[in-house]
Parts: sequence; C-alpha cells; structure tokens
Amino acid sequence: MAAGDVSGFDVVVIGSGFGGSVSALRLAEKGYRVAVLEAGRRFGRDTLPATSWRLRDFLWAPWLGLKGIQRIHLLRGEKGAGVMVLAGAGVGGGSLVYANTLYEPLDPFYRDPQWASITDWKAELAPYYDQAKRMLGVTLNPAHTPADEVMRKIAERMGVGGTFRPAPVGVYFGPDGADPYFGGAGPERRGCVQCGECMTGCRHGAKNMLTENYLYLAERAGARVYAECTVTSVRPLPSGGYEVLARRTGSARQRRIFTARQVVFAAGAWGTQRLLHRLRDRGTLPRVSARLGMLTRTNSEALLGFERRGGEKLNAGVAITSSFHPDAETHIEPVRYGDGSNAMGLLRTLLIDGGQNRWKAFAREVARRPLRALRLLDLRGWSERSLIALVMQAKDNSITVRGSRFGLRSARGHGEPNPTWIPAGHEAARIGAEVIGGEPRGSWLDLFDIPATAHFLGGCAIGASPEEGVIDPYHRLYGYEGLHVVDGSAVAANLGVNPSLTITALAERALALWPNEGEPDPRPPLGSPYRPVAPVAPRSPAVPATAPAALRLVSR
Repeated sequence: MAAGDVSGFDVVVIGSGFGGSVSALRLAEKGYRVAVLEAGRRFGRDTLPATSWRLRDFLWAPWLGLKGIQRIHLLRGEKGAGVMVLAGAGVGGGSLVYANTLYEPLDPFYRDPQWASITDWKAELAPYYDQAKRMLGVTLNPAHTPADEVMRKIAERMGVGGTFRPAPVGVYFGPDGADPYFGGAGPERRGCVQCGECMTGCRHGAKNMLTENYLYLAERAGARVYAECTVTSVRPLPSGGYEVLARRTGSARQRRIFTARQVVFAAGAWGTQRLLHRLRDRGTLPRVSARLGMLTRTNSEALLGFERRGGEKLNAGVAITSSFHPDAETHIEPVRYGDGSNAMGLLRTLLIDGGQNRWKAFAREVARRPLRALRLLDLRGWSERSLIALVMQAKDNSITVRGSRFGLRSARGHGEPNPTWIPAGHEAARIGAEVIGGEPRGSWLDLFDIPATAHFLGGCAIGASPEEGVIDPYHRLYGYEGLHVVDGSAVAANLGVNPSLTITALAERALALWPNEGEPDPRPPLGSPYRPVAPVAPRSPAVPATAPAALRLVSR
C-alpha cells in the first residue's frame, strides 16, 4: 500500500468478508465508485497455506510478521463472559478459512425479541437467502464419508437419528472447466477432490470463496481492493462525507487517507466493534448508540472432539459434511482438517465437564490415567484420526462487549449466561469416542470456563430506534448519515447454525434497498419508523440474466 491521499470514491467499505464483498459488488453494479480496505493479504490459490503449520500463511499475528488467514482472539473480561474467537483474515475475509457450510437459521433466530417486532424477517429475508445461495453455489454434500457414518451413529445413540442430514455447502463438485455459476463472468473452476483442506484455504479452486464470486465480480465491475490496509479512524468532514485513515498492516505509521461520501463497516463482529468502540470512546463518533457492544453473541458454541490412535482416516470429504440436532435448539457438526494440518491439535485436552472445579477434575484424570494424558503430546496424524465436534445453539444468551485501552473487554449480557459447557455436546463427544474406539476431547480454555467460538456475532444489532439498537433495519448507523454496518456484528440473535449464509442474505437485502448512484433514496430518513421498501434494480448487473446466479429481485 503506497503512501498518499485517495479521493474520488463514493463509498469506502472496511473489510472484504461476506458483508463487505456483497456490498462491494452490489454498489459497483449501482454505479458507485467503491474502495474496499482489507487488513489482510491477498492470496491466490497457490499461495494459501498447504497445512496449518505454514504459520506465515495460516496464522494472523501481523506484529510478528504472520499475515495468515486464521485469526485467534482471546476476549477477556468478567468471569463467565470470556471467549476465544476464531475468525478469518485476508482478501475474501472469513471465506478463506471457513468450513463452507451454509444453513438457514433455526426459527428462534427470526423470533428474537430484539428485532421480531420490526417486520416478518423470515418472509422478508426469504428472497435474499435464495439469492445468496445461488451466488455462493450452495449444494448438498454429495458424499457419505466415514465421519458422517460416525455422526449418524451418535445421533441414533442419542435418540435423534431422524435429524441427521447432509450439509449444504458452498463447494463446486462438477467437472473442471468454465465458470458454472455466472454465465461465463466468473473464473474457471476445478471440482472438489474431497481432501478436507477447506479450513486452510482451498488451493484446488473448488471452494466457493468470495474471491471466486462476489469479490471477483466486484473488481471486474470497477471496485478497487486495497490489501494490507488497516483502518484506524473514520472521521466526519465539515464539508460532508468522511475521512478514513489507514495504515499498512503491521506498521505503526499512518500511510493513507481515503475520503468518501459514505462508509460501510464490514470488518466482522470483532473488527467492526473494536473500531466503533474506539471511535465513540475517543469522541470521533460520539453519537454512536449506547447499545454498542450489547447483544454480542457467540452462537452459543462449543468446540469439542474425539480422536483415536489409528485406523481408518476420518478426514475425507469437505470440512463439514453433515449434522444432527440432539434437541430443538442445539446443532452438532463434524469438522476436519486436511492431512498434515495438525497445529490446531495444540488446543485440545481431556474432556472435563463443567459445573465443578475443572482443574481439580483434570488433575484427578491425569493421576488416574497418566498415559491417556501423555497422548495429548502426540500430534502425529492428528488431523487424520480426529473429528472436531462443532456445537451450536439458538438460545437467547449473550455477552456485553466494551472498549478498553487494550482492545475489547466482556461482561455478562442479556438472557441466560453464555454457556461455559454444553452437556449435549459432551455427551455427543463421549459417544463419538466410543464409536471410533478413542478418547473425547475438550480445549485447554475449557478448564478456565472460557468457551471457543468460530462464529462471533452481534454487538451492532438491528433495532427500531437508537435506544433499542445500533443500526436501523436498513443497516444505517444511528446518529450518522452515510455510515452503515453490513457484517456479522449486525446479527441480532444466535442462529444455531453456521452464520455465513445469513450474513450474506442480510447484506443482499441491505444493498438491494440502496438507490442507484444519483437517484432518489427510497428508504425513509434515518431515525424514521420502519416501512417496507421495494428492492432497486442495479443499472449494470455483473451476472447475465440467464446465469444460475443472476440477480432476481423480489418485492414482498
């Protein structure tokens, strides 16, 4: 990123994940001049990490020279409110590292009291889920793998075998060759080789990352992407519009100033919250709602697992291939890494239930079966002989996040306490271990009652007024004309499923309601009561009308 000032943009989009990439494409189609500022690197298929041990390309720690695709943040705070957050980095955001699993949420998501009174969200979002699915190439996983057979047996042992199903995934399983989604406007693709490497970045061209769809098309439509560009401030200009200050990622120096009439915050729930807290607390954007940080969600998650010492490989297939529901609010999926990606095995330990002093219980287990504990040191073939159990819930629990001198801090939030362990998940992990003849696993942070989540959400929730939310139902930031939030931080409730499809659908809806550049805005003024708005067709659609992913605008 060269030094200097950059003007001439209508919109600056901060972040290139699901919300940012949708924003970039749909705004470019509507005639806006768009800049996308991404803190991470640009990766090609051949530069993504071969395994998780390629730390420079896999792990995100730019102050150490590591600018990989996997962020790991530890959110500290009040007891019972801490959480370890896994997120993505790089041009394409979380799509580089996510497990390409694209479910629609469970019904409690739509009925959450935070936003249910505004509109019938299930009906309103339905056409945008359809659009998001076609853009992301959602299809049912076609292969029944050894991991799926294990999960089917776990579901049957738990009495819920009828809930087992193959996962809807954003992966191309067809023959190598021409773009299958965008009528020739997209890149050539290769079919999936079932290697399990999705979460270290697909180097084969099969995973439908944002760099293969939304962001690829956005750049073709004229959007400019600035990689390794970390935003430090967004300041209103006296003459109107905003000044966006950025520096080169990993450097302390300010390197560039962007100006634009409008700004879209799309840096993910962690990045957007951290930036907005800093701007409000320092007085740069003092009118940001006091609700900022409230209703931060972890998707009520736990990351557990089970492993064995040898036998049939468990990591064939895409990263997530199936799921089941042990109860109406809980969802469990088998997750795997490709051969050789054993670094994340460092996080695992013995599975210890909550509701007790977990360190004492751990010490008792080690004393009783020391050999079992010593096996934790053996990472050889971990990815081939292990399955991670991703447990998600649609329960109404949350934490409250506040800014601090060192970033973000957490406290207990609205609803039931954020779970530090999920009994149904522990039961599933133990049954899975029995099925494969192995051992159940938790993470070291469990011993501190700190859960882990790959789906950090909320904190800038949609609300009917600034007293109820941070953004309005059109994703505009209360208090500031021209500022918008379009990413996972806008998600109001736990989904109980992987959130990428929902973030994409929300973004599709938000951007469908923008006017074309230079035309009247159909949305009511900021702060007005909600009313339905018909979607606005773009002047220059990027996808031909005859293509499977063509834009189909549907009014209620």
